[in-house]
Amino acid sequence: MEFELDGDQRLLRRTVRETVAKVRGRPGSEQWDTYLRLGWLEAPPLELAIILEELGYAADPTPFLASATWFAPLAGRLPRGSGTAVFDGEGRYVLDADRADEVALLTAEGITVVPGSDLAAERTPVLDPRLHVARAAVDGLVAGVPDLALVGLAATAVGACRRVLDLTLGHVAQRVQFGRPLGSFQAVKHKAADMHVAVERARALTHFAALAIAEDDPRRARAAHMAKAAAGECQRTVFQHGLQLFGAMGFTWENELQFHLKRAQACDLLLGNASTHRKAILVA
Repeated sequence: MEFELDGDQRLLRRTVRETVAKVRGRPGSEQWDTYLRLGWLEAPPLELAIILEELGYAADPTPFLASATWFAPLAGRLPRGSGTAVFDGEGRYVLDADRADEVALLTAEGITVVPGSDLAAERTPVLDPRLHVARAAVDGLVAGVPDLALVGLAATAVGACRRVLDLTLGHVAQRVQFGRPLGSFQAVKHKAADMHVAVERARALTHFAALAIAEDDPRRARAAHMAKAAAGECQRTVFQHGLQLFGAMGFTWENELQFHLKRAQACDLLLGNASTHRKAILVA
């Protein structure tokens, strides 16, 4: 499958990348206000995937992902403030349920939107300290995960994996072993190539799924499962090779690598891991 972003989409990607780099490090509330002011929540599916990849690259701490891909597709509108949704039938791991202004609930009686303050949500510690995940105690829940929620997690994971790849390439270019840059060794090149291929494959499938959703293509559910599975497989490859190539430095708390590895893995685990979605592809 050949896929090229058009001029407007490339401009959007560059603009998002520059904006995120500029506001990165500021308080999360300021970052969130910037995204709202620029209207990024209103982006159609493919453009939204482009935005989410760049936010994943920066390990974004705001409720953008949940508001755009959890709340909006279930409620049929953007949240008044920030939002999220409970649609897994259990409410065990709900993204941003502890801080959302509005929460959309999928129950046997239909979809109900309630103020976040009315929901008994308790934050659950997860491996990514910047990610807000909570348990929502709600009766009568049913399962019905939106395709866009899967694509949003996939796009975020792709961005995180891309950041790990970039950090790894920078490290092996500077690190010297036996009088030569680490990146000059063939085994290192092979691992870097495997990481690159995994990222590009996951990105292509994520973009295809976003296009299928935008066009309401009958393949949209299957495409969303494929994107989520590919992103999960990507994070496993990138996690293994990136951590190995960084060596002992990659295990240190001070190294930036940890945040992006944790974000990628969290995106894989939320709403079912790669294995879960490979099985779902068979019946989609």
